[in-house]
Amino acid sequence: MTAWLKILLLLILGGILSTLGDRLGTKVGKARLSIFKLRPKSTAVLITVFTGSIISAISFATMVAFDRDLRVGLFQLEDIKEKITESEKELKKLEKNLYALRSGNVVISSGQTLATKTIKINKNNDIKKIIESILQQANFYAFNLVKTNQSKYGRILLVRKDDIQKLENKIADNRSWVVRIKSAGNILRGENYVYAFPEVTLNKIITSQGEVIAIEKISLLNSDSESIIKKINLLMASTLAEVRRRGSLSSELKINANQINNLGKYLVSRKKGDFQIIARALNNSQSADKVSVSFELESLEKGLRKKNK
Repeated sequence: MTAWLKILLLLILGGILSTLGDRLGTKVGKARLSIFKLRPKSTAVLITVFTGSIISAISFATMVAFDRDLRVGLFQLEDIKEKITESEKELKKLEKNLYALRSGNVVISSGQTLATKTIKINKNNDIKKIIESILQQANFYAFNLVKTNQSKYGRILLVRKDDIQKLENKIADNRSWVVRIKSAGNILRGENYVYAFPEVTLNKIITSQGEVIAIEKISLLNSDSESIIKKINLLMASTLAEVRRRGSLSSELKINANQINNLGKYLVSRKKGDFQIIARALNNSQSADKVSVSFELESLEKGLRKKNK
């Protein structure tokens, strides 16, 4: 419904109702009725005022009933203004963070892990002291990232009390848990506070010493140095994906860079032959550990089972 049509309908409705009200007042005046012991003239004025109020109420109710925009404007305007205001604040914050990201001033990113600890509570442990210890560790790490060398050390890490209570309840049993304290948002250098939250994961065995994690086959007949490097990188990516699938919380592998370089050089020098590269776990690892991996080369040619480590 257009604004002009709304105005026209309101004028027509007002004219009809006001005419009815005027006629009612006239009839009351001629009948010389009296209510509340008022004189007939005063009674007519009172009824005219009352009918005028009824007219306004009916007009208002009619417009509200048939005009959604008017209902929103009357009853939800303040809420809408508050959400506009909130959106503008969020937009300004996003713009600030985007500018900071471009200029390199973000020192802690949203979701970044500030501290990690594997915890197994028993009846002799003070659970509050253990949690405070990991919070202090996270605070120390965050402070060194956010503040300058001249800043006096202090508590800048803020974690909700109910999150800490949930954490206590979660790890109170005798199972092994991995607790990580994570940043709740992007933090710029020089800020006074770092809002964070705890994340709890049940600890798992990820690898056993000596087990094969991933294998990548390679044929050297039509391979050049670039394709060999791609194969090795693919194996490392597959290995990381596998340990992450098993529940590892680490974002990288622990590897020997010299071993990788020597492996690549050897394959480039061979020129031909069929091999498989094996990624093998060097030791036992759990959820929070960085998985140590050794890469072995095994020939697939008949009669040749030579292994290069």
